[in-house]
Amino acid sequence: MLAVGFESSAPAQPGPPRLLGLRISNGGTPFAGDTPWLATVSPNRDGFRDRALIRFKLDRAATVQVRVVATDELRRPVKTIWSTRRRLARGPHTIVWRPARTTPERTYLARFVVTGPNGARRVYGFEPPRRNQLTSGVVVRVQGIQAGFLARSYPVGGEATVAIATDARRVRLQLFSFANVPRPTVRDLRTGGVAVAPAVRLDWQRRGSATHYVQISHAGVAESGLYFLRVTSADGRVAYAPLILRPRTLGKHKVAVVLSTNTWQAYNFLDANGDGWGDSWYVGGGTRSVDLRRAYLDFGVPFRFRDWDLSFISWLSRTEKGVDYLSDDDLARVRSGAELRRAYDLVVFPGHEEYVSAHAYDVVRRYRDLGGRLMFLSANNFFWKVTREGQLLRRVQMWRRLGRPEASLVGVQWAASNYGSGQAPYVVQAAATPWAFSGTGLAEGSRFGRYGIEIDARAPSSPPGTRVLARIPNLIGRHDAEMTYYEGPAGARVFAAGVLNFAASITDPSVSRLVDNVWSRLVR
Repeated sequence: MLAVGFESSAPAQPGPPRLLGLRISNGGTPFAGDTPWLATVSPNRDGFRDRALIRFKLDRAATVQVRVVATDELRRPVKTIWSTRRRLARGPHTIVWRPARTTPERTYLARFVVTGPNGARRVYGFEPPRRNQLTSGVVVRVQGIQAGFLARSYPVGGEATVAIATDARRVRLQLFSFANVPRPTVRDLRTGGVAVAPAVRLDWQRRGSATHYVQISHAGVAESGLYFLRVTSADGRVAYAPLILRPRTLGKHKVAVVLSTNTWQAYNFLDANGDGWGDSWYVGGGTRSVDLRRAYLDFGVPFRFRDWDLSFISWLSRTEKGVDYLSDDDLARVRSGAELRRAYDLVVFPGHEEYVSAHAYDVVRRYRDLGGRLMFLSANNFFWKVTREGQLLRRVQMWRRLGRPEASLVGVQWAASNYGSGQAPYVVQAAATPWAFSGTGLAEGSRFGRYGIEIDARAPSSPPGTRVLARIPNLIGRHDAEMTYYEGPAGARVFAAGVLNFAASITDPSVSRLVDNVWSRLVR
């Protein structure tokens, strides 16, 4: 195998021992997609695919250290899940890893440090992700249940196709809504929710060695919304697959809520190509596109879902707001801004709508110019231009570098980020927009919430008359976070929250009233 650098702690030295014929298997039936360098295991202690067998030969006696790691972004350190160190003689060897039942379901990279008697080292599996190249180590995929719909939305009342990858012989499927959960948490996604259809049990004759494709009917679900298909097995494994049901025709309600499905996938670190690294351009330079059909990591729930969507969707239900739910794909299918304007008085982006195609940008801008109203409840919206090729989404360039700064549409644009290391409350500036804070208990100078992570502020391209409703001064360095509102000559009205995690605070009564006030203004 090719020797690569062992970070700064393993300088290359001449003549260290070699691993030859490095391979991995589960010792039995491979799952579809397994290779000599990728093995699928399911450590539920049923005696089937419970262990990973790592095989190799040494050309000389050596000490071999094996580290099984969970990777993240390149800038973040890996997490060691299991390790062992062995003194081994020349010749063939097998090292067995039996993952614990609680090991999270994902791929893990097995790295090797081979040290000779003179201290010279050779390493395998330490290179960063590389385009179209496998790791020099081996990869273990810990499988539980993986579920994902083949499309990102389906019309109300029809059928949907879900892909289920598991070795369980039988699973239970049931569709749930979380719109009625008062203060939803990630734990609720594992245990709670309101069933909207009877459970269905699927029995397969043999243990699964390939993905199953299942048609499910949601004919009994009458309302557009975000639902989750829960898939469970008798041994406690669980997966979710988000299901957006769109209206059969646009404009059943006069408000559309666009869920940021492009961003969901951009931040999805699921490793589909089996190199031990998440398939996201956030991981490293080896990934230029994301596959929109992937199931989601972390038992099937999109990244930061509570911050971006879950709390807001629950609020819509509690306040009895009638809305149509759309995915980014549905927005892309709208032919023109005029069509969107005929269908909707208000379009709401509750989440981090960072990745937008040229067509979607054109449609939303024209919608605004025709008097459409917009509400942005997160930050860093309309930031990147993306293109779609089949099921692949490719990132092209920041819109502001293409002469179309996002502040010209949103009112504010990305100013800084700190990954949440420091957050602070908004300070109210109510003088210009007293209607926004009516009944909230907040007045000029009042403080509320704790916000940050990514923040927006006005720019020279912000529309004339863009007003600041609240500000967090010097939140990230000298950068302020700004909550803004502006009106356009054709009747457009646009609100922007200015911080990434604003929607997650909507259970706060003052924030709920603030959003309700803005909502009423925008639909009036």
